[in-house]
Amino acid sequence: MTGKRSFTFEFKLEIVRRFVAEEATAIELAREYGLSSPRLVVNWARAYRREGEEALRPKPKGRPAKAADTAGPSELEQLRAENLRLSAENAYLKKLRALREQGRG
Repeated sequence: MTGKRSFTFEFKLEIVRRFVAEEATAIELAREYGLSSPRLVVNWARAYRREGEEALRPKPKGRPAKAADTAGPSELEQLRAENLRLSAENAYLKKLRALREQGRG
């Protein structure tokens, strides 16, 4: 068998409950269920004790999807930003014109 095996939540939970209840050792459980290492049982049990059953659930793969509201600024926000930029540019040009006229006068 090639590649990494994945195990269902129910499978992990059954093994961990037996291990925590001390029905069998990690080595015995690994042999019984055909696991590659007893370390898997120990790691699952540690996670189970720390975070509960949710720690044994499969995690989503890949990057999390972007939220819809992070798509960028709305059209209104873009127009307000452009208005602010143009107002600042207009004020700068008025000030420049006034300074040039002072120098001539």
